[in-house]
Amino acid sequence: MSPKHISFVFLTATLYAYASPVCAEPTTPAMSSSPVLASSGAVEVTSSSSSVRSFHGIHLTASAAGSKKYRANRLEKMFNETMINAVVIDIKEEDGYVYVPGVKMAERAKAYVREIPDLENWLGELKKRHIYTVARIVVFKDKIMPQNDPSLGVHNTNGELWYDHKHITWLDPYNREAWRYIFLIGLQCAKIGFDEIQFDYIRFPTDGALSQMRFKKPYSRAAASQALVDFLHEAAQVIHPLGAKISIDVFGLTTSVNSGMGIGQILGPMAAQVDYVCPMTYPSHYAKGEYGIPNPNDQPYRTIHLAMHDALKVLGPDGAHKLRPYFQDFSLPGRGIRYGPKEVRAQLQAAADMGIPDWTLWNARCSYTLSALQTPVTPASNTYQVNVSSR
Repeated sequence: MSPKHISFVFLTATLYAYASPVCAEPTTPAMSSSPVLASSGAVEVTSSSSSVRSFHGIHLTASAAGSKKYRANRLEKMFNETMINAVVIDIKEEDGYVYVPGVKMAERAKAYVREIPDLENWLGELKKRHIYTVARIVVFKDKIMPQNDPSLGVHNTNGELWYDHKHITWLDPYNREAWRYIFLIGLQCAKIGFDEIQFDYIRFPTDGALSQMRFKKPYSRAAASQALVDFLHEAAQVIHPLGAKISIDVFGLTTSVNSGMGIGQILGPMAAQVDYVCPMTYPSHYAKGEYGIPNPNDQPYRTIHLAMHDALKVLGPDGAHKLRPYFQDFSLPGRGIRYGPKEVRAQLQAAADMGIPDWTLWNARCSYTLSALQTPVTPASNTYQVNVSSR
């Protein structure tokens, strides 16, 4: 891994914490696919003329989702006045709390919190309105379950639970009993009506005393990547029969780096196991100089354009319909420009110009820039190219 890629992993680990929240048949919008042709160092994407509905989503914390005031005053406005037609709701967070009832293993560990009291009924209401619903489940970062059952956790060289730099424990990505816990949560989400299960933190740790980590089996980059692929393969066998789709959140740089970056995330093999992939391509989370851009945060259009270009090279002809990137609708202090309608819109435009109409916006406070979302994004033309040599 090159120094700049190492810096991206650790920069993301730090900044993602800032951007993370503090607090029947699926109704999936039909996804349009775009053929991708690679030649002479360029990726050519021909846009579809289909009028099918695309996925335009926002992330919601459990507290926002459970707040009738937020729903009435802010969410309704987004549904009625913007192109938002999907919500990604936190159902298991990195602290280990679980917000869906009925998972006995979570209840026994006192991980369940009744943050969204009317969750099942509300999902039914959203389905009637053709709002697509996604359950976001943090997979391996977990402050509760390893404390409750240490056999499921990552350990240190002394045989005790290992902690990252935030003093948070992790489930062992090699441990199939830990997988089972996550599958139970996903199954319950599908059972009560979620259209899709989205796995986040589907990776190995990035920070803390990494050399002290001990897993159920010896760590290697190849074994780590295979463990994540196997997890997703089994998840699909469990969840797909209930009619729910599966998606994954991955580091933004997975679109351009195929080494796994020490955390096991290799985009191609993981994407082959799931319905959608969601690279967290927040311009503020890229290290300075990435893609040859002095400060990627100051150039949201070019940063996203190049990231999507690389993603399409990895995923091939069917890649566009699987890509649903996360874009930032927040500003980070000291990272350059402040994000507003222009910067949010630039990210959406960059994706559209690569034939990728689907996206989710992230804001830790669930406060979104409505003025950037009121009119559809029109691709610049029917065929788009980015030449790698132009970086």
